Amino acid sequence: MILSDRSIKELIKSGDLRVEPFDENLVQSSSLDLRLGPEFARYKDSGVIDVRKGPGKVDILRAGEFIEIAPKEFLLATTLEYVKLPPFLTAFVEGRSSLGRLGLFIENAGWVDAGFEGQITLELYNANRSPIRLYVGMRICQLVFARLDRNPEKVYRGKYSKQKGVVPSRIDQDFVR
Repeated sequence: MILSDRSIKELIKSGDLRVEPFDENLVQSSSLDLRLGPEFARYKDSGVIDVRKGPGKVDILRAGEFIEIAPKEFLLATTLEYVKLPPFLTAFVEGRSSLGRLGLFIENAGWVDAGFEGQITLELYNANRSPIRLYVGMRICQLVFARLDRNPEKVYRGKYSKQKGVVPSRIDQDFVR
């Protein structure tokens, strides 16, 4: 079941769903808009990325007022908001249509597991032929919440739990035994 604006506000007010900083104006009829944080990451061109060895070299950037994404460029970003989902709630991350219509693809693998806590790292790709300028603090994506049929046996406690700021891939940790 997708949550309505009323349910989202009730869960935040009760403390079951944590969103910090919270702005009630970001609550839509069936979603919650999240804003663009000030931290970004660019992967350096350092040859083949070997998933067993990690993401390679990454530049972590702090934007002032804005950042520009060049045509065909991939960039990691973070949300301004820190979220904590209760064990009975999951969320889908969706890009905003207005940005998609400019050629900006916004992902985060599309899913936030029940029990996740942290800022959400977003994958941004400019499919346009022109640079796109994004402003820190602007609405960048939305969370659509769904209630689970019952609490899971184990909530999310993975390698991105409690992340703050932009977090590059930790795929190499999948190979550690």
